Parts: sequence; C-alpha cells; structure tokens
Amino acid sequence: MRDTTWITCPTCNSKTRIKILPDTKIDSLPLYCPKCKQENVISVCNLKIIVNNK
Repeated sequence: MRDTTWITCPTCNSKTRIKILPDTKIDSLPLYCPKCKQENVISVCNLKIIVNNK
C-alpha cells in the first residue's frame, strides 16, 4: 500500500475524513470539518494544502 496522509482542517488542525496520496491533485474542494463544523475551499498539490479564500 502506498503512503497516505489525512487532510487536516486549516481552521482547527483536526483530522478530516479524507486521505490523499503523494501524487493527489485537487482543485477547489469544499472541505468540511466534523469537529469545528467549518467549511473551507482547498486545493492540494504534492501533499501541500492551500486554502482558497472566498
């Protein structure tokens, strides 16, 4: 199995329900955090999470 990483919430740093691989590329994903109940739009490239402000 390949190495996977959990996406963490940019607001509270808790683990969300989404895993990514090192080669995952995501653009404009609405990420919901079950802990803080916030939704952020993010992009992912090379395991780097970028928060897209509205």
